[in-house]
Amino acid sequence: MSEMINNMEFRPVVRVSVRNLVEFILRSGDIDNRRKSKASDVETMQEGARIHRMIQKRMGTSYHPEVFLKTKVTFEKFDLMIEGRADGIIEGNPVIIDEIKSTHKDLDHLKEPDPVHLAQAKCYAYIVLATLLNPENFIEDQVDAIRPYGPEVVTDAISVRMTYCNVETLDVKHFHENYTFKEISDWFLHITNEYRKWAEFEIEWRDIRNQSINTLSFPFEYREGQKELVASVYKNIINNKRLFIEAPTGTGKTVSTIYPAVRAMGEGRTSKIFYLTAKTITRTAALECFNHLRDMNLRMKTVIITARDKVCFLDKSDCNPDACPYAKGHFDRVNDAIYDLLINEDSFSRETIEEYAKKYEVCPFEMGLDMSLFSDSIICDYNYVFDPNVYLRRFFAEGNSSDYTFLVDEAHNLVDRAMEMYSAVLKKETFLETKRKVKPYDKRLEKALDACNKQLLILKKECESCNVLDEISSFVIALIKCNGQLERFLDEDEKCPDREDVLDLYFEVRHFLNMYENMTDEDYLIYDRIDDDGDFMLKLLCTNPSRSIRTCLDKGISTTFFSATLLPIQYFKDMLADSEDTAVYAHSVFDPANRGIFVASDVSSKYTRRNETEYYNIASYINTVVKKMQGNYLVFFPSYSFLGNVYSVYEDFFMDDSIKCLVQNSHMSEADREEFLSNFESNKNVVGFCVMGGIFSEGIDLRGDSLIGTIIVGTGLPMVNPERDILKNKYDEDDANGFDYAYRFPGMNKVLQAAGRVIRTEEDKGVIVLLDERFLQGYNRRLFPREWSGYKEVSLKNIGKEIEDFWIKHGVDKLPLGTV
Repeated sequence: MSEMINNMEFRPVVRVSVRNLVEFILRSGDIDNRRKSKASDVETMQEGARIHRMIQKRMGTSYHPEVFLKTKVTFEKFDLMIEGRADGIIEGNPVIIDEIKSTHKDLDHLKEPDPVHLAQAKCYAYIVLATLLNPENFIEDQVDAIRPYGPEVVTDAISVRMTYCNVETLDVKHFHENYTFKEISDWFLHITNEYRKWAEFEIEWRDIRNQSINTLSFPFEYREGQKELVASVYKNIINNKRLFIEAPTGTGKTVSTIYPAVRAMGEGRTSKIFYLTAKTITRTAALECFNHLRDMNLRMKTVIITARDKVCFLDKSDCNPDACPYAKGHFDRVNDAIYDLLINEDSFSRETIEEYAKKYEVCPFEMGLDMSLFSDSIICDYNYVFDPNVYLRRFFAEGNSSDYTFLVDEAHNLVDRAMEMYSAVLKKETFLETKRKVKPYDKRLEKALDACNKQLLILKKECESCNVLDEISSFVIALIKCNGQLERFLDEDEKCPDREDVLDLYFEVRHFLNMYENMTDEDYLIYDRIDDDGDFMLKLLCTNPSRSIRTCLDKGISTTFFSATLLPIQYFKDMLADSEDTAVYAHSVFDPANRGIFVASDVSSKYTRRNETEYYNIASYINTVVKKMQGNYLVFFPSYSFLGNVYSVYEDFFMDDSIKCLVQNSHMSEADREEFLSNFESNKNVVGFCVMGGIFSEGIDLRGDSLIGTIIVGTGLPMVNPERDILKNKYDEDDANGFDYAYRFPGMNKVLQAAGRVIRTEEDKGVIVLLDERFLQGYNRRLFPREWSGYKEVSLKNIGKEIEDFWIKHGVDKLPLGTV
């Protein structure tokens, strides 16, 4: 929430933004998702900046835009530095502070400014007037910056102008407030006094934390190459750089990235560590690492942000005071809950947050977000930093930046996730259906939806199956108007039974408009398509998310991407950040001899080879491998259809009562997943049939005898479809190898992840069997990790002997199930 620094006299200084200060202190009342167009949510990502620039350019020479302001409030033990950027300062007597907000709302329905918006402007008003009246109390460079805006004779008064602009009509509405210096200073000092206890706690906590870090040593004996890895991460942080680490299983990548970041924090190099993941299990691993460091006397506040639907106390999340008692009066109680948790706990886990949320009857999800303000490390999903719809605005909004460190775990997942985040799609049928639902309740919205539908109908008539488009400006104009009507409807309607459906469309439209404003020819394409069922869709397709990702990462000072499968590294550098970023390879301490890698030369998953004979041969491979050594195996297929075809043959010809077969389906719940995996812990003769890229191909940790082999069918290539071909053509145009970027690299990444399920510790032994002759082709072999250099080429004739030799070499004298 705030940042503590030391000034030249070693007097503690706590720094907080104007926005965070007023939002935290002044909030009150209920959480209510039924008013999604409330003033505090009005600005969208690009529209706000565009509206600001437009209004500022309209003003004359007496208008000074984007003025950075700060003031220091002195308390007994510390100074509170409050800073922010005023949208505009207008010369005059009195001086006028202008605060600009964009909205889709009909300005006729806006009767007064939002209290938080007004409070921000009042903070700037105090800073300006106090500087003009008492320049000797302010920093010289700020006095010099503000003095030209004031009159020759400064009066004891200042004005605030709240400017709201409708993004559709560009109409503007002003609200004016006038204050004497006593009025504005009394108000401002009240706000800062309310914040005092939080700042005092932060100062005391930083001392405790940093003292514990100064005595903290690495918690384990360094493995070979691990000390160099830790040093690389530390240097990356203190040099404010980006780093890619290819870290095979066994390198200790979690502690090797967290420990140097913690040390850098103790030296004042970074104020927050964001540990970003795509999977629950890696969030758990990060927390376990922090807990282990706590066992060594580290004092550090950490929070795990859990998704709203998972942490909600209701059966179905419904965030309004009528449906949820935790939403009613939430903001009246939450600060007390936060302070109680803050002074009594260091680890803000899901369970701990739920305990305190129930005690104070507040929303656990919103409380978890608030705890991030006071946490030294935030463990969360990628989307809380990168997703334009759910990123943590308290850290990253309005151009905010600080000395944050980002640790991006399992970074191979971020490419597809980011492309999805920054793409947007709308369907014609959604507009038609929503139009039908709102027709009895709102004619203006019905008309706006109809206008969008007609524009999409024009595009549909010109689309044979899938078309890349040069521009869609006519549709976007209609969509902007529709967005305004959707927002007005959601703000006013209390009768429509299909309100949730309207709200869903509103979010889709808002995201589409945001991405349209964000897109460039270099990293986007627009295409439309008629699906097999006749539905028509229009999509803004992000082809390379690196520019958008860099924009997010620039909010901090340093980023470390790491994964066991960042191959080829240049692909991930191109898609996630910059081709010039540094990359290192972490040494694996696992003995290569403990891993048998076998590549079949006589089967394939090619579409042209998919027939009963090929299914039988693949099933025969599986049967031979699993019967040569009793144990647990996972078999991965390119699709559910392929899995079903092979499993049917396996069932008919090779099924053995001594082997328990499990089959993944496409609708498994979390409980189903846990039950599936529990069989590998409690049994010693299990074969799981799974899909590559699915829930069992990464993010699971089956150690020792829990898993002794993986069998991978096919090279993992994504299914050929119009969108993949569009990507391929785009990459070709950009002088990249289109097939590699659209198909081969994503496919091989899934293979490597699936293969990584076996051999999880230095003691583990196991086999990886690749069933596709295409793995032996040069362009695929070049994507093998260096630990795979000793692979063996096999066929159905000798696979049994090779597997047998591997296990005998590792001390197995007798094959438990006999030869095949």
